[in-house]
Amino acid sequence: MKELSNASLTSLPSEVEAPRYDRTALRGAIVHFGVGHFHRSHQAMYLDELMRRGQGMDWAVHGVGVRPADEGTRNRLAAQDHLYTLTVKEPDGSRRNRVIGSLLSTGYAPQDPTGVVERIADAATRVVSLTITEGGYGIDQVTGEFTGDSAPIRADLDAAVPNATPFGLVLQAMRLRRDRGLGGLTVMSCDNIQENGKVSRAAFLGFAAMKDPELARWMEQQVSFPNSMVDRVTPATVDADRAYLERTFGYRDRWPVTAEPFHQWVLEDTFVAGRPPLEDVGVDIVGDVEPYELMKLRLANGTHQALCYFGFLLGHRYVHEAITDPDVQALLLRYIDEEAVPTLKPIAGVDFRAYGRTVVERFSNPEIQDPLTRICADTSDRIPKFLLPVVTAQLADGGPVGICAAVVAAWARYAEGTDEQGRPIDVVDPRRESLMAAARRNGDTPTAFIADRSLFGALADSPRFVEAYVEALRLIRADGVRAALRQIVAAPSR
Repeated sequence: MKELSNASLTSLPSEVEAPRYDRTALRGAIVHFGVGHFHRSHQAMYLDELMRRGQGMDWAVHGVGVRPADEGTRNRLAAQDHLYTLTVKEPDGSRRNRVIGSLLSTGYAPQDPTGVVERIADAATRVVSLTITEGGYGIDQVTGEFTGDSAPIRADLDAAVPNATPFGLVLQAMRLRRDRGLGGLTVMSCDNIQENGKVSRAAFLGFAAMKDPELARWMEQQVSFPNSMVDRVTPATVDADRAYLERTFGYRDRWPVTAEPFHQWVLEDTFVAGRPPLEDVGVDIVGDVEPYELMKLRLANGTHQALCYFGFLLGHRYVHEAITDPDVQALLLRYIDEEAVPTLKPIAGVDFRAYGRTVVERFSNPEIQDPLTRICADTSDRIPKFLLPVVTAQLADGGPVGICAAVVAAWARYAEGTDEQGRPIDVVDPRRESLMAAARRNGDTPTAFIADRSLFGALADSPRFVEAYVEALRLIRADGVRAALRQIVAAPSR
């Protein structure tokens, strides 16, 4: 079996679009933390597209992992010269395949922290980018302040030489850059977080202030943190993805990635050390990302949250199954049109309701096979960012919140840990124990689940939200999920 590598690129079948640019001419300028599926289907793909046009050859990526699972990623990609196949799955079952060549290396920080620090401190490095998940920044979800409330961050804060997190590694590199007179760089978050640049700034500068206040002040002046909005459904790689390439094209790829056809990237133009010409490959370079990110977070990510708990409790296991369920889809359209869209800021030329229909169409793609468990996981990191801001905005304007309240009620029912047939639900969440403890009180104290102010803020003090939430939870628990869903959808706005 042929192995994917630099040497095999010229012998790949014509149906696989291989990079024809000279990879030996690439020079790295980006260090990226979190070389997961999304980064490889999105940012690395855009850079590869630039390189195919003869541009951005000095903007290749050096990947870095800090988690134990990242060692396997490093090993798989290193074995094939950091190449991998991106397979785009069209709704009609057809597929487009291309090999991405923009990734130069993949390091594993626990084994070589000094190498990672030196890579960031290198004069050639101009951007540090991130996909470290919504919960990876150590930020209080209510106040927006850096707390460092995770075991790795706390360990790094206590360590003499912090090597366990991007924050510690970047801090060391910034000290070297300052001492060598190299100046700063740009830290670019590509995570699904509202104002992800602001979040990154709070996290990196907050960490620095706790470890080295003088260096933190230097970073404030020398490091920029652009906001961005990113979007592309990218499920985890499974054995079938590897088998497809071997069976169809006769070569082995240890770490391919699959994605939907749709992709979007909106990026604030605040780069202190330059940037690649991403506008030439469809990236929207703008002065203000907020209207775009609100659209995406509330219509795309919010819709994911609105469908996953009801969908799972109804017995569906994939996103496309849940979203094509007529009762679930009816709920989603009401969420989009009545509750989410009115909270958005206008964008010239964008029809938000049409965008919402595009989201529903995208998520209906049966080829993606996106498991609901992926969307249901880590809800305490997602709901406060994607759905609750809709509630807060609507309450402030006197608008309806009934559908959002029902989604939270479905989450509370899901967090009980068993479905209607008594089968166990594996609740995956950093707050699993406290969430499940609160959910076990759904019967006798229906507001217990929403009483946690670190998650829900003051929503438990809002009579309108509480009334809608308690009624939705009562219907779900008393009448069953299907019957409750139909009643919720048929009810007037509240």
